[in-house]
Amino acid sequence: MQKVYLDTNVILDFLGEREGFYLPMARLLTLADEKKIEVFVSAISIATTYYILSKYENARAALEKTRKFKMLCRISVLDDEVLERAINAGFSDFEDAIQYCSAVATKCNTIITRNEKDFKKSQIAIMDAEKFLKFFGG
Repeated sequence: MQKVYLDTNVILDFLGEREGFYLPMARLLTLADEKKIEVFVSAISIATTYYILSKYENARAALEKTRKFKMLCRISVLDDEVLERAINAGFSDFEDAIQYCSAVATKCNTIITRNEKDFKKSQIAIMDAEKFLKFFGG
């Protein structure tokens, strides 16, 4: 089964219902709901997404969205080894390094992000939700 890792920005696209970005993410997450793909996210992304959503919505609504979203995905590996690899990964953005190293440790095939350029050193596929849906046939 295809193991897909979601970067924080695309989680925000979905939960924040960002115009122009929400629908591809909704279609991608429908594939997860149908058990056609397996979706992973980092605990950091969950916390960051909740924090940002709670600034635009009330905390209860943000927490409820987070709870429902979590039912569609699994938490990726984020331990001492992942952090050590991220520190030494040579990425210009440390958060992206953590995301990448977490995805690799979790054995994901693809990272879904809108910031593909931030993952130039990637050894796994990097694409946005629309490209993934075309690739996957969704």
